[in-house]
Amino acid sequence: MLLGSAELGGSVSGRWSYIHGLLSAALIAGASLILGLGSMAGDAQASSASMASHNIHVGVASCAGSTCHGRSEPTGKVVRQDELLRWQDPSSPTGAHSRAFAVLGSARGQAIAAKLGIGSATDAPMCLGCHSDPAYAGKGPQFHTSDGVGCEACHGGAGEWLSSHYAVGGTHEANVARGMYPLDRPRARAEKCLDCHFGSDRPGQFVSHRIMAAGHPRVSFELDLFSALQQHHLEDSDYIQRKGRTNNVKMWAVGQAVAVNRAVTLYANAKLGTEGVFPEIYFFDCQTCHRQIVDGPKGKANWTANPGRPIPSGMPAFNDENMIMLSAAAKVAAPGLAAKFDADSRAFHAALAKDRASAVSAGLKLGGTANQLADAFAGSTMGRNEIFSIVDNISSNATSPRFTDYEGSVQAVMAVDTLLNALVHGGYVTEARAAGIRGSIDRAYKAVNDPNNYRAADFKVALSQATASIRSLR
Repeated sequence: MLLGSAELGGSVSGRWSYIHGLLSAALIAGASLILGLGSMAGDAQASSASMASHNIHVGVASCAGSTCHGRSEPTGKVVRQDELLRWQDPSSPTGAHSRAFAVLGSARGQAIAAKLGIGSATDAPMCLGCHSDPAYAGKGPQFHTSDGVGCEACHGGAGEWLSSHYAVGGTHEANVARGMYPLDRPRARAEKCLDCHFGSDRPGQFVSHRIMAAGHPRVSFELDLFSALQQHHLEDSDYIQRKGRTNNVKMWAVGQAVAVNRAVTLYANAKLGTEGVFPEIYFFDCQTCHRQIVDGPKGKANWTANPGRPIPSGMPAFNDENMIMLSAAAKVAAPGLAAKFDADSRAFHAALAKDRASAVSAGLKLGGTANQLADAFAGSTMGRNEIFSIVDNISSNATSPRFTDYEGSVQAVMAVDTLLNALVHGGYVTEARAAGIRGSIDRAYKAVNDPNNYRAADFKVALSQATASIRSLR
């Protein structure tokens, strides 16, 4: 059951040429059962993992009553009350989290575990940190690991707030004070989702290059897009009164900033940044190495010059997909920090060619600037003019030359999709007008559909066509 355009702030049809693969592979590893978006004020700034709930995890069954979230129809007065049904949907993107544990027992899951020598994937701590609710604070009698990524994996252990959650006159603020995770705050939401959709330093929440070499899908994530695809609620008048209207562009921009900070923070972690005598290749751009290797005159270079990455030819490049998008957003929403971020980004890439100590120092400086940008975005309007300006920046002469590799191009496509839907959701463009543009975005998605057949020049043409189509709505 795909969420309709009224629930998402726009159709998602343009996503499926690329996103379907992510939902069937990468999304099942994550934890992002989403509530709405509110103010960034007071958001926790976790350096390498989301702030953890210290409450006991009581289990999905505790939420499943017909007077709570277990109805078969969305007939609730305040919330739908069929959230568990949507979470369990066997074929919909909204059911991806409930399927996360089951895929560990699949042929592919067991084959990965066998290559890693970790026994059954369904029992391996390396896998369960993201393919189930890790429940670090403890488990109640109704908790079952086989439930996969359940309610409390995202909303926090309910041991202390469950009773106030359903109490007459209860408030969201009171629940948060008792340990509910504040997913209505964009930075907090980004930190929570990134725990599994990028990684954290907690047990079982880091997909190393060795795990991907064994067959795990590549990790890719964009906060607003994945939030929409996993949305279990309706953003109706009651919701807006309680939590405010979602600003999709702010969510996207904050997600990019937090992702950059998370990447460089984990890279700086001595336990995660290296693997034996090698650097942990997970942090680097796959395409700079994973291209056809042919000796002789027909051989192709495995490296492409990129103005944003001043590194010597042949060196693996740090994955800068989020840095590129954050730069495009900063030039619009935080111009005072944009030049500093770009300079810090270039300095970080250059330091990677020196030594690990220099790279770690430069990376942490870059992460600090990314955090400043996340804070700056909180005070930005992120309205109609900003959306169109960010679209312009993504396809500008300053940004376009940086799309030399697959990962950055994927982020660009998802960003353009998100920005078009934000125009619809914000009431700046009608769905009817946007519908005529989605064919252009479809073509851009198709340009990144196959990482083994990525052609930068063809992608840039598709992206230019998509952004020009959006620009025509201005």
